[in-house]
Amino acid sequence: MDLTGFLAQLLNGLAEASSLFLVAAGLSLIFGVTRIVNFAHGSLYMLGLYAAYSIVERIGATPLGFWAGILLAALAVGALGALLEIVLLRRIYRAPELFQLLATFALVLIINDATLWLWGPEDLLGRRAPGLTGAVKLLDRLYPVYNLVLIALGPLVLLLLWLLLTRTRWGTLVRAATQDREMLGALGINQAWLFTGVFALGAMLAGLGGAVQLPREAASLGLDLRAIGEAFVIVVVGGMGSIPGAYAAALLIAETKALCIGLGVVTVAGVELAFPKMTLVAEFVVMALVLVLRPWGLLGRPQAATRNPATPEPPLRPATPALKALGLAVLLALAVLPRLAPWFPYAPVLALDVLIAALYALSLHFIMGPAGMHSFGHAACFGLGAYGAALLLKSAALPMPLALALAPLAAGLGALLFGWFCVRLSGVYLAMLTLAFAQIVWSVVFQWDSFTGGSNGIIGVWPADYLSGDAYYYLTLALVAASTVLLRRILFSPFGLAMRAGRDSPLRAEAAGIPVKRVQWAAFTAAGVFAGLAGALAAFSKGSIGPDMIGMGKSVDALVMVLLGGVQTLAGPLAGAAVYTVLQDMAIRATDYWRALLGLSILLLVLAFPQGIAGYALRLAQRARAWRNGEARRAAP
Repeated sequence: MDLTGFLAQLLNGLAEASSLFLVAAGLSLIFGVTRIVNFAHGSLYMLGLYAAYSIVERIGATPLGFWAGILLAALAVGALGALLEIVLLRRIYRAPELFQLLATFALVLIINDATLWLWGPEDLLGRRAPGLTGAVKLLDRLYPVYNLVLIALGPLVLLLLWLLLTRTRWGTLVRAATQDREMLGALGINQAWLFTGVFALGAMLAGLGGAVQLPREAASLGLDLRAIGEAFVIVVVGGMGSIPGAYAAALLIAETKALCIGLGVVTVAGVELAFPKMTLVAEFVVMALVLVLRPWGLLGRPQAATRNPATPEPPLRPATPALKALGLAVLLALAVLPRLAPWFPYAPVLALDVLIAALYALSLHFIMGPAGMHSFGHAACFGLGAYGAALLLKSAALPMPLALALAPLAAGLGALLFGWFCVRLSGVYLAMLTLAFAQIVWSVVFQWDSFTGGSNGIIGVWPADYLSGDAYYYLTLALVAASTVLLRRILFSPFGLAMRAGRDSPLRAEAAGIPVKRVQWAAFTAAGVFAGLAGALAAFSKGSIGPDMIGMGKSVDALVMVLLGGVQTLAGPLAGAAVYTVLQDMAIRATDYWRALLGLSILLLVLAFPQGIAGYALRLAQRARAWRNGEARRAAP
């Protein structure tokens, strides 16, 4: 590439950095004060672009009208953010942090369908900015003027945020809230309205980030998840809660992607390297490298231990006779279900999906609950199991039972590799590193057409003839039941006790001679094996696989199932998987706006059962037992 083209790509990187910074700054600000990992932030970005399209189409014929429309769109999204914080999030601040994430994920589903209802399914391309449609001479090339405006916008917003946070009383309170929210409340500061103001400002920045993309990008319904993925990466690379860190990370990532595009296809030792293809995964590679070398981000710092208002988790207890009887009854009902196919033909199909989802959720719960390791990229192991089964069957021509048996080992090897890096981190940094590895795996699968089928996936992945139909259903039922029993036994073994010791008090566990990191690494690997088994079963169940089995949405599904059922109980992931799968199936069949219906259902469940469905049932059982014991004591002479 010539010098002019290389310079143009660097300028493109600066423009992209400003756009990414606007979204990430709002997310970082919200997390720094409220400690909420706001999954709906990408939806606010998407709404900013849609709102800007509608407003600018009405008043944007002049430069003043265009920029007024951009500003109005950002203010409208900020007002919506304040409303969401007052109506919903304020009610769940004292819920466990992961349940707050579940509530914001429900908002993603609702906002996506609300956008579909308001603007329709078609992509909407806005008008170009009046007065800024031309280009300037850049050596021997022309460069768009609007990109230069974006380049200046990022530093300008950074300066304004710095002045707001360091030169105003409100900014002082915000910075104090990032250090110690409880002390701020003890001083008499109204935290509720402070949180509302922060959330509104963060939402407005997200809306502004979307609105300024109007001349460059079409408004589409897929922007929400893409934007939140990029924003998460930037916030984590820069350091959670650091606004300057977010800008530095945006610059690093945007320029890395621009450099990949600028290099093009390079031949090294006779091997062609297509660097433009690496843009799909460049930010996640950067994040993985930064977190491995500097776990708190570029300008972040280790977070002080927070005073978690959530109720401490009680020790795991063996199943009561009543619970064992219930489990046996459910197992018998599932065994009888195929015999009812003449009356309920769809029930075995749905039950098979529930069984696979239950095993997938159980594998994630194994490290989330007892081990305390949160993962946003568990789909990597699920997908490795699915692709392992398909490739062993199709490419290696192994018998189907052997492919099914070996596929979880492929997922286990992946978990063994990823876990070596991941267990060195904790909290949201660990979760984001798992997401980075998942996206790297997804990028390889998506682009390796000759081996994985690329975006088309692999078809014709069916069970052996003697295992088709009901036989495959019973095989899945047996494997899921055996895996459930095995996982429970592991959790009550000395290894399981060591996992919980490392979660609850790592320093004391190390002092007692428990190698905490090695125990976590082994647990991470074991969870990957069981997730791979679920992926292999899913591959033979559907007959085909694709890159979506490793996508962010699949990881989110596992999180939702675990949180919906409850992290504190071993039955939680089973209940969550059943409820989520059935709700999703019912919503899809009931309406075209099934995401909104599913999101509303999840919101209601979160508000009604903040400890999860199984956790709430356990609490009811404990209250009933305490009431019976009290009645018995009063009746005693």
